[in-house]
Amino acid sequence: MFKVLVSDPISDLGIQQLVDAQDVAVDKKPGLSEDELVSIIGEYDALLVRSQTRVTPRIMEAGKQLKVVGRAGVGVDNIDLEAATQRGIIVINAPDGNTITTCEHTFAMMMAVARHIPQAYLKTVGGVWDRKSFLGVELRNKTLGVLGMGRIGSEVAKRAKAFGMEIMGYDPFMTEERAEKLGIKLATVDEIVRNADFMTVHTPLTPETRHMIGKKQFEVMKPGMRIINCARGGIIDELALVEAIDAGIVAGAAFDVFEVEPPTEDHPFLKHPKIIVTPHLGASTVEAQENVAIDVSEQVLHILRNEPFSNAVNMPPIPANLQSKLQPYYSLGEKLGSLVAQITEGAVQEITVRYSGELAEVDTQPLTRYIVKGVLSHHLGSDQVNVVNSMHLAKVRDLNIVQQKSQASKDFTNLVTVSLRTKQEERIVAGTLLTGYGERVVQIDKFPVDVTPEGNLILISHNDKPGIIGRVGTLLGNNDVNIATMQVGRQLAGGSAIMVLTVDKNAGKDILEQLTSLPELNTAKEITLF
Repeated sequence: MFKVLVSDPISDLGIQQLVDAQDVAVDKKPGLSEDELVSIIGEYDALLVRSQTRVTPRIMEAGKQLKVVGRAGVGVDNIDLEAATQRGIIVINAPDGNTITTCEHTFAMMMAVARHIPQAYLKTVGGVWDRKSFLGVELRNKTLGVLGMGRIGSEVAKRAKAFGMEIMGYDPFMTEERAEKLGIKLATVDEIVRNADFMTVHTPLTPETRHMIGKKQFEVMKPGMRIINCARGGIIDELALVEAIDAGIVAGAAFDVFEVEPPTEDHPFLKHPKIIVTPHLGASTVEAQENVAIDVSEQVLHILRNEPFSNAVNMPPIPANLQSKLQPYYSLGEKLGSLVAQITEGAVQEITVRYSGELAEVDTQPLTRYIVKGVLSHHLGSDQVNVVNSMHLAKVRDLNIVQQKSQASKDFTNLVTVSLRTKQEERIVAGTLLTGYGERVVQIDKFPVDVTPEGNLILISHNDKPGIIGRVGTLLGNNDVNIATMQVGRQLAGGSAIMVLTVDKNAGKDILEQLTSLPELNTAKEITLF
């Protein structure tokens, strides 16, 4: 018999399949302290938690028989993943359990903002019969812009089509082929902003998506836009939105999330007559709470029975001899993936990883997972991607992953080369570990460089002409951006070249625009690596 401990309140229906299993015994003991868990966990094969129980290294050390920790939800902040990995304990979550619930809440908010339902309700129960003040609009024949075509965004698009809406979808991994299958028009953020009647966001919050809808977007937005955010606070600039509503650009907004939660009492959303708010209810349904428990319970059964399973969020055990060879390259690989993702334009179609030198002689699949994680994390957020699910996430987004190996590595013992191909371009970066110096990026596209991949970087492409370095330095200095290091790569004097600057702080979009306006300078991209 397998023994399963449930240490947080989880619905009986959610764990019913565990209770019904003839080879499983389930104990429900919510509210245990760490000491109490340590004293009993040694007899259990699996542990199920929500957010209350903190699964510490001490608990896992005491869990001599523990094979799996299941989190009935998405976030795993309360579980020490590194300690679990070291002990070979699998950690799983339920990333799909709230998809439909959040999708339906998005539609509830969309209908509410289209028909002024909360405002009309308040007036009616207040004793005022007022039909004239609440003239709404239909969804039929309107254009809906969906920013983020992942699980939730795709479900929203399906339902919007049933309402007779035209769908414009944006996603950094969306290809024309996938858009055609979904029956939507693939669009840029700018195209959605200029043409949509309704807009809903379903992207993670990353440095790339923070304030992706801000003052510049509102300035060119189609008048009468209605905006819904049931994803993450911060994707839309809240203060800029209020200004756009007051200026008559945006007709209304409905938000389930805030940049800071809970919002302060004086937050402008809370008393604005054209903004509807709810307290982060996207996943708050009976079904969602049950679904996440059902999903996790099913995977726990598979793991206990040594059957194929999904939704693991930590790294499976790797043989010690292989781990010792690959471990030094994990950080480099993830940074190379992140770097090439940050400099590449267009929807990613293919990731090619080439291993040269001694790395060509070993199984590099674990290292490839880190590289793919680096690519995907730039667009999806580090909280959504890990080294276990990175390959799966790439597969469901129709990304082709190619691994190549070569014994020859030019001047390096080992060389890792990552190329990213989109419909617009192909970009290449390469890196290695130098004894005594650590991680190094040694190639960007066709140019040789020697760059430490960390901190804030600016990558500039320019024509190799006298004075360009001085003009760049002067401009950054005038904007209080200090240059720590500078690398210039070129192939021919007077031809195309690149400049890689390490700076002490983020430069920001305004400074990048100033840089690209300089004579002989073509592009400037900001890169952040940690």
